[in-house]
Amino acid sequence: MNKKIIVTKFLLYSFIGIFMFFISIKIGDRNTIPIDHLVKFILKIPHLQIIYGITIIFVGTIFPLIKKTWNKNKLNFIMSILNIIGLIFTIMCIFKFGPEIITQESMGPYVLFKVVIPVILIVPIGSIFLAFLVSYGLMEGIGTLMEPIMRPIFKTPGRSAIDAVASFVGSYSLALLVTNGVYRENKYTTKEAAIIATGFSTVSATFMIITLNTLNLMEYWNLYFWVCLIVTFIATAITARIYPLSKMPDIYFNKNLKVENENLENKKSNIFREAWNTAISNFLKSDSVLDNTISNLKSGIKLALNIGATIMSVGVISLLLAQYTKIFDILGYLFYPLTLFFKTSDPFLIAKSATITIADMYVPAIISTGASIDVRFIIAVLCINFSLHLFLVF
Repeated sequence: MNKKIIVTKFLLYSFIGIFMFFISIKIGDRNTIPIDHLVKFILKIPHLQIIYGITIIFVGTIFPLIKKTWNKNKLNFIMSILNIIGLIFTIMCIFKFGPEIITQESMGPYVLFKVVIPVILIVPIGSIFLAFLVSYGLMEGIGTLMEPIMRPIFKTPGRSAIDAVASFVGSYSLALLVTNGVYRENKYTTKEAAIIATGFSTVSATFMIITLNTLNLMEYWNLYFWVCLIVTFIATAITARIYPLSKMPDIYFNKNLKVENENLENKKSNIFREAWNTAISNFLKSDSVLDNTISNLKSGIKLALNIGATIMSVGVISLLLAQYTKIFDILGYLFYPLTLFFKTSDPFLIAKSATITIADMYVPAIISTGASIDVRFIIAVLCINFSLHLFLVF
């Protein structure tokens, strides 16, 4: 293939990915990124939400039962129970029967139509366009640029830069599988794999869009994305140095292999040229747009099937606990001195939200829609980065 064509296609594909996720455009009275416009447009199709939502949740619930994997282990068993509960909640909300405490508009229907259905729709659609960010060399190029800082800051090898960026920007579930695969190939030690998996695999960009939409903050998307990225990376640099990650064994999956010492000296020169060459090299090895589209769409649908019913059950249960019990209020006092110190307009809501993220990442956004903009923004970051990163948000 002609070199100019290769470079042009690489730049074009990279631009499509960047455009869809990072460049806001105004359509009507909404100024947001194109992927969000696309999802909002699809959601306006009559009856689509109900038909698509109940289909994904129903299939995702019964599939493990048909495949007889629902009781394969304790985790599968628990997830299957949550899926069944989520399906029951969904049916109750769509057909409007059952306890009012669940079917009232601010409870089950809100979780279903404002969170679950947008999530299970944006995941497969977002997966298609995420391919342009992560499948055609752009992420590998960025990863190469980050290599010199990975070992000193995050205590992980240079190659983990690609995992780190892809995990945060792309599919975190796929990135976890990749990290596990690299670990089993004895290219990450146990400690390194744990740092990468816990530090960088938060949620994907598509989930972040849902959170901002819930909190009516999409106009701050670019600021929000980079704040989340910076907070995540700073927190990872800290947690890599404290218990329990700091005490994990620095050995390979094959315990008999000697751990290699990485030489970064030869990577300090011509880093930009190396990054460019890496990006182009990976572009040349990538599958066609059609193949990647089909593959990513399948992965997105599979992920939607796996998470739809679970988000519904955990979301409703967490929202019930948040609104009708004092559990999260009591736990919130653990963080209250810290949030009070930073003098936000509602420090207790932030502290409470930090504890709720342990159970569900979306509920803090749901209960905070009426808060001031500073509180909503902080909670939006907490939803992505979990309560351990609380002190960095400020």
